[in-house]
Amino acid sequence: MRLMIDAHLPKRLARLLQQHGHDVRHTLDLPEQNRTSDETLNQISIEEARIVVTKDSDFVDSFLLARRPPQLLLVSTGNISNQDLERLFLDNIDQIIAGFDLYDYIELGRQHIIFHE
Repeated sequence: MRLMIDAHLPKRLARLLQQHGHDVRHTLDLPEQNRTSDETLNQISIEEARIVVTKDSDFVDSFLLARRPPQLLLVSTGNISNQDLERLFLDNIDQIIAGFDLYDYIELGRQHIIFHE
């Protein structure tokens, strides 16, 4: 899976997903780092065919209004430790990968995955 992880999520999540074979960039990898604008992240997601992974609801609005980014994974866990976040991803990554074959917007919560039409 090709992912673009937003500043609201830890760099160590990107490293973990890379270790599991995914092509992952984090905003800290970009020239503007965590100051990278949402528009720039949207553009990168289009140019590099990456799924934006974020906690930022602004991306939901942009997705629903303009399909930017083209694919979105919203993390709606509220405050969560990095360790618990990593475990949540590892426990659900197969479902998420399969889900993006059919859906462009998926929401990952502590107790659920929602596949949005």
